[in-house]
Amino acid sequence: MNKNDAYGLADTVQMKKPHACKTNDWEILRVGADIRLKCMGCGRIVMMPRAEFTHKLKKVLTKANDPVNVKKKFYVPKDHIIRPDFA
Repeated sequence: MNKNDAYGLADTVQMKKPHACKTNDWEILRVGADIRLKCMGCGRIVMMPRAEFTHKLKKVLTKANDPVNVKKKFYVPKDHIIRPDFA
């Protein structure tokens, strides 16, 4: 797998080692010669060179342009739906 083509802007990725807040999930904010990442746990923003990023990348969790992920943000679990009481 070529890791250069595996990620894009606004994707959520998992790194090999966790952040200080014990979270491995990061959102990609900028793609170029440097990659800007935002920690999904504490919100810290980190910038690193692309070569270092591809070395530390474990896997891509969600793709931003995937139509399946668009549907998930509108999903409401059954127990969170409020039903009116007409009794």
